Amino acid sequence: MKLNIKFNRILCLLAIGAGMASCDDYLDKQPMSYIVPEDYYKQESQIEACANKFYTDFLPSHGGQYGTFQSNGHTDDQAWKGADNKYAVGVWKVGLDNSNYSWSSIRELNYQLNTILSKYEKHEIAGNDVKIRQYIGEIYFFRALKYFSMLQAMGDLPVVKQVLPDNEAVLVAASKRMPRNEVARFILEDLDNAISMMTEYANQNFDARHTRVSADVAQLVKSRVALFEGSWLTNFKGTPFVPNGEGWPGKKKDYNANYKFQTGSIEKEASYFFEVAAKAAETVADKYKNELSQNTGEIPQSAKDPVNPYFKMFGNTDMSGYKEVLLWREYSNSLGIKNAVETATQRNNYGCGPTRSLVESFVMADGKPIYAKHDGYVYSDQTIHDVRMNRDPRLVIFLKEPGQVNCFLNMDNSEGNMFWEEEPKPYLTDGADDKYYTTGYALRKGGCFDKAMAGNHSGWTASITYRATEALLNYIEAEYMLTKDINAGKILEYWKIIREKAGFKGAAIDPMTTINATEMDKEVLDWGAYTAGKLLEDRILFNIRRERRCELMAEGLRWFDLIRWRSLDQMITKRYHVEGIHLWNTPMAGWYNFTEKDYNGSADAGVSAPSLSEYLRPYQKNMQDGNLFKDGYTWRMAHYLQPMPIKQMMLTASDHASVDLSPLYQNPYWPTVADLPAEK
Repeated sequence: MKLNIKFNRILCLLAIGAGMASCDDYLDKQPMSYIVPEDYYKQESQIEACANKFYTDFLPSHGGQYGTFQSNGHTDDQAWKGADNKYAVGVWKVGLDNSNYSWSSIRELNYQLNTILSKYEKHEIAGNDVKIRQYIGEIYFFRALKYFSMLQAMGDLPVVKQVLPDNEAVLVAASKRMPRNEVARFILEDLDNAISMMTEYANQNFDARHTRVSADVAQLVKSRVALFEGSWLTNFKGTPFVPNGEGWPGKKKDYNANYKFQTGSIEKEASYFFEVAAKAAETVADKYKNELSQNTGEIPQSAKDPVNPYFKMFGNTDMSGYKEVLLWREYSNSLGIKNAVETATQRNNYGCGPTRSLVESFVMADGKPIYAKHDGYVYSDQTIHDVRMNRDPRLVIFLKEPGQVNCFLNMDNSEGNMFWEEEPKPYLTDGADDKYYTTGYALRKGGCFDKAMAGNHSGWTASITYRATEALLNYIEAEYMLTKDINAGKILEYWKIIREKAGFKGAAIDPMTTINATEMDKEVLDWGAYTAGKLLEDRILFNIRRERRCELMAEGLRWFDLIRWRSLDQMITKRYHVEGIHLWNTPMAGWYNFTEKDYNGSADAGVSAPSLSEYLRPYQKNMQDGNLFKDGYTWRMAHYLQPMPIKQMMLTASDHASVDLSPLYQNPYWPTVADLPAEK
């Protein structure tokens, strides 16, 4: 091990000396691919080209199968055919390397930003000054976005803003990890720079289609970053996961040993972030609160049916007509830039199925949870049709039901050959990715009913990157965390707007209808009902979390929310079973000709046994010892953050071998030896 590490390090140093930049083991070396002729970075178009590259690198897209709508997979919202190893014991291990601790993108961003700013300050860039500032602002934004991604994965980080010289001592010193809240402050600083640079561009309406990052986008992300850090500091207070918490590993390093919060305490630091989040979110929310799309609660079943603006927004090919969509990515049939989103909504979401927990979190049409007393009806999950009856209008339009029409546009198209004209009864035992329903449930969020889009990766559904409704949700939570008063600020105003646009009517628009009927001991399937291993007592806070979950379903923010809420501890002591439809002792069991061999727990079993649960449990079909999840999900505290790579720690150690002599330190409960699992 020691010899290999030394050898790699020597190669790195030789590469630096030779003017190359292929090694990623030190921070911020100038990449050879960006050493350009002196006449570059002198035209507006060249600055635009630099910014354009980062759109592809850093923004989510409809890659994969169900596109961005599969991003909540491996949570309590959506389940893949196979479970994630982070919910098993001893499978996640420390590695020599960790791609989430790669600094190549930061080096590239720093090089571009520093070079361009130097040219700009010397007035050496020709072109429209407003546009040049816009592109510089975009690069600030993307650096913030990349740092935020690393913060969520790794916690404490080095803060590096400049291109560093090829000097070992300087590079090692730059490896020092700053407390996570200081990293978050740096991210906010970058976003403020982005906002100031991009504001005039927006005012002159250069990007009416919303396909470029804007000041509004940066404000929304600013609220997201601040909400994340304020939540983390609050919910992990006193643990090794926050600065000065008991056992915080940063305390062992002299450069962090005497760290003090800028605001004086962790409580005040959290409040600072919540204040920033609320203010930034309010800026966006007030601008767009009257522009949100309306859900009619109706799902089109023919070309003659009225359009549901809210439903159509997610499956459109051109998002420019939706003011609440602050940024989107365009796909093109003519250019061959395509995706498989429509095929996924036509069929089975490619096996990324919504869970029972998600489906049951949606309230009824009267605004009350499913277990409450309702006038004129009761909740039933005997069939998927029953599940959709009298429910939250968002669930009504997005949850697929057998017998619904899936496809009615461009039916004479010959290319779309992966459509199902009518939604079938869920395929529960067919292993094909484009048929198998992991949970028995499937969504049509992102769908458009168009056969021409339903070929093998031949659709061009646009991808929503950011939408303004999140700003209202961010404000509601941040303001409530500051005040613990639902009547504070604009909490109720924004909440009622969201409910009304979601399609609720009458008393159901008032969130107090839901809050007053909530019984926390009946919300145990929802991970968001927990913090630090305990069921929330605050029904208002829980319902703020519930509203986020339902409004942002399948939009990629569930894991972001769960980790900042510290909503996984409870699985350390009590295992969790992912469940789907109510299969057994319901009419749905009669849809199939199951015999005991189909649910005998063998490796070839098609469904889970009724003796385990009346609900389909995708990870308990196979009850053999080789199935890591046959007893359910569990959790380790260490898994809230990823482990630091051992190679990086050894390279920065003064003797190039002992990790204890490195300025870096390992994340809580992860060992400092490669190939070992979490300690706790």
